[in-house]
Amino acid sequence: SLLIFAPFTLLLLLLNSEPDWASLTLGVFVCQACSLLHRSIPHITRVKSVQDTWDASELMAAMGNTAAKAKYEQKVPAFYYRPTHTDCKLLREQWIRAKYERNEFEFIEKQEPYSAGYREGFLWKRGRDNGQFLSRKFILSEREGALKYFNKQDARDPKAVMKVETLNATFQPAKIGNPCGLQITYLKDNSTRNIFVYHSDAKEMVDWFNAIRAARFHYLQVAFPGASDEELVPKLTRNFMKEGFMEKTGPKHTEGFKKRWFTMDDRRLMYFKDPLDAYARGEVFIGSKENSYTVLAGLPPSTQGYHWNHGITIVTPERKFLFACETEAEQRDWIAAFQRVINRPMRPQEYAVEAHFKHKP
Repeated sequence: SLLIFAPFTLLLLLLNSEPDWASLTLGVFVCQACSLLHRSIPHITRVKSVQDTWDASELMAAMGNTAAKAKYEQKVPAFYYRPTHTDCKLLREQWIRAKYERNEFEFIEKQEPYSAGYREGFLWKRGRDNGQFLSRKFILSEREGALKYFNKQDARDPKAVMKVETLNATFQPAKIGNPCGLQITYLKDNSTRNIFVYHSDAKEMVDWFNAIRAARFHYLQVAFPGASDEELVPKLTRNFMKEGFMEKTGPKHTEGFKKRWFTMDDRRLMYFKDPLDAYARGEVFIGSKENSYTVLAGLPPSTQGYHWNHGITIVTPERKFLFACETEAEQRDWIAAFQRVINRPMRPQEYAVEAHFKHKP
């Protein structure tokens, strides 16, 4: 059924939810950022600002956000990533399309591309040495507990086998230079390996992402049989806590400072010569304050050789790590990221990581 929302009714709704826009066809209220995404599917949803003047010919479906969620999100798998306003446009747009255009969460059979436990296809992968993106065959198998890729279409042996146990995926459109760019990481000999991929079809890329999350979810269900979905879902994939350039020096603190790209992945601080390097030049484990890890603003007075003036010192049980940031704002953000990790007590499995940790000074 349809109804006309009169100005007084709209005012009451605004007081409750403070929306900026409304979808006339779907009968829901959305924020301004989501309204732009709704405009990309005009055959499904027509949006209009609630601040505009509405005339009598403009009817709004009698749905409401609560009823719409019950209808369009009734069968969202626990592992399926629900984007927030901070996520990239690709994830937010495909979430809207999955709900309202493809009705994926009303009909379970439409979830087969990421729920089947096996996925095979071609992705454009960045070459480790030459930086060129070439088409590579990928196979994700929950039964084998691995994601594999092959350099040649008819190759029998994979170029790499990535265990689901240590697999992570995070969208990195700006870094990779493609709106569908996905960074896949896994551990090889306790060191992080990066793979950068994309696909020209946005749905295909998001399906790969959620297939990886599904494989991780089912692996963790077996590994931690008593854990609830709420406990497992945050462990499926993770975005990096912070990334950016800093300068660093070596363990003697007498070497010149070198500009490096840093990635903070939970308790692993990795540094690379280039943001798209496959392997880190080194990794530093960041423990907790209970285990004598601290972060300080500034550098020791005797420090020389840095070009950027905003220093950071990380104190570990073994040594001090010295970094320099280009701006005070970057220094502040990095210190906040380090402090969040240091303030968090270490889990039992993290002690094993610390004990076996390898880093190149």
